[in-house]
Formats: sequence, structure tokens, C-alpha cells
Amino acid sequence: MTLTVHGIDEIKALAGTDLGTSDWLEISQARVDTFADATDDHQWIHVDPERAADGPFGGTIAHGYLTLALIIPLFNALLEIKGVSMGVNYGLDKVRFPAPVPVGSRIRLAGRVASVEDVSGGVQMKVDFTVEIEGSSKPAAVAEAIYRQYA
Repeated sequence: MTLTVHGIDEIKALAGTDLGTSDWLEISQARVDTFADATDDHQWIHVDPERAADGPFGGTIAHGYLTLALIIPLFNALLEIKGVSMGVNYGLDKVRFPAPVPVGSRIRLAGRVASVEDVSGGVQMKVDFTVEIEGSSKPAAVAEAIYRQYA
């Protein structure tokens, strides 16, 4: 379920809020191949199912940066911000990829607003994310993301 906030004051009130989890998203070979084409990263562990079947993961896996990029639509499913002039991805403080994402598996995002602080013209939110893999005890990714929202 998407949480909707309106304006800077409601964003400030989010500090410490658990945003819950997104719906599951299946990672298809087509998505991995499209990402490989977009980034010119055609390593066989991502795009060659036949070779990857005999590799260390037993099949193809998603790129770590694809997993990271999918935080964007999954986060949008958790939080909708209205009443601001714009929002920007300001960066990341920490990213780790503890477990590979096998093609055909499903991931979802868990998020928590760690902090919100004033910046010139708006606020800066630090959000802690965990990308979970269905059926796995280890996450695919953990990230500390920073977003800025301007009045």
C-alpha cells in the first residue's frame, strides 16, 4: 500500500517511519538482457543461460546495478510525495549486494525513512532500503539512499 504525503511538513513527519514492503517483482531474463544492452555489461553470468547453468550460481543472475536501479519503481510504490516542486536522487551513502538475484526469482523492497533534515529550499531524506529475494534468508541489496525534496 502506498503512503502519500503532501508537502515539506508531512515529509518531515516521516522520520523514523517504516514504509513497509512493496509487491513482488519477477526478474526476467528479458529484463536482465535489456539492462545488459543499456549498460554494455554482457558478462556471461547475466546473459548466457546455457553457460551460466554450469557456473557458480546455477543460472543467470541479475546485475547488481539492475537490482539497485529497481529500487526506484519499488520505492515509488511505497511512498508518493505530492505538494513539492521537485525531488531529486541526491546519492547513496552505502550499498551492498549480499546475495545474487537468480533470473526467474522475485524481489521486493522494504523501506524505512531513517531521517529527514532541512536543506536550503527543502528537505533531505535518508531512506534505508533492503531488497529481499523471495525464499532467501539473505537480501539482494541493502542501501542507504538520500533524496531531496524542494518546496
